[in-house]
Amino acid sequence: MSTPDVRERLRAALASTTQRLGQAGVPSASADARSLIAAAARTERPLVLLDELPEAFAADLEQLTARRERREPLQLVLGRAPFRGLMLAVRPGVFIPRPETELVPDLLREHSAGPLELVVDLCAGGGTLGASVLDELPGARVLAVEIDPLAAELARENLELAGPGRGRVLEADLTADPQTPALETLAAMAPVDAVLANPPYIPPEAVPRDAEVLEHDPHRSLFGGGEDGLEVPRAVISWAARLLRPGGILIMEHADVQGGATRDTAARIGGFDSLSTVPDLTGRDRFLVARRAAGDPTPGSETLTR
Repeated sequence: MSTPDVRERLRAALASTTQRLGQAGVPSASADARSLIAAAARTERPLVLLDELPEAFAADLEQLTARRERREPLQLVLGRAPFRGLMLAVRPGVFIPRPETELVPDLLREHSAGPLELVVDLCAGGGTLGASVLDELPGARVLAVEIDPLAAELARENLELAGPGRGRVLEADLTADPQTPALETLAAMAPVDAVLANPPYIPPEAVPRDAEVLEHDPHRSLFGGGEDGLEVPRAVISWAARLLRPGGILIMEHADVQGGATRDTAARIGGFDSLSTVPDLTGRDRFLVARRAAGDPTPGSETLTR
């Protein structure tokens, strides 16, 4: 097949795929179409540079497009998700990395004082934040804590790819009795330099509208528990107060309406001398940043189950 013929096939494929995705309600139809075409062409190169296509190009593109038409997330269709400088593995049944979370490693650098040698990633999902730490901080070690076995397995894979031998995954329920063996193992990791978390935080009545989220992200990774959605985030804050060294930093993502509630929770739990809410790149309140106080006693284990 000549290069002009390849160009014509690609133009036709882009037009038809974009149209189909647009009609299916996919908000980023053109960008997604290009990604699907590149996957079917089995290339990482710009499409304009291709001078040949695989024999199975049309069949593969049809299969990929049909999946995206059904509003299966693009990341699951492709089997990977970009996050900062990484290309992370994704898997059905595990929370998919979000672009807004990419700000967390920058906040970690900005607000940390002292070394970042041991970082804990709570509610780790597929290990997104922990993997980014291993990739960008070559001297760091990461403990990722995740309740779901499927997500924990994926986290092990992503951590090992990002920082071979420097990541560990612990399967544990942060809201359980602190005397359980898994949580006793977590407690024994103290003191740590930083705690990062993107926990479930959606209140029960705030059902996501996007089919990609509602039908494909596990509900356990979305809904935070309790009437306000903050049962799991409260456990995260309590564990951070217990784990962090003096001057250590907690960075936790939350909904844009939960800034005040998460600061109040951290103040009630105690152990922090600096509490702030940081906006995401769109200006919406998105992250709790809390610094562990020096010389303040570690909150008692009773705070961990409230």
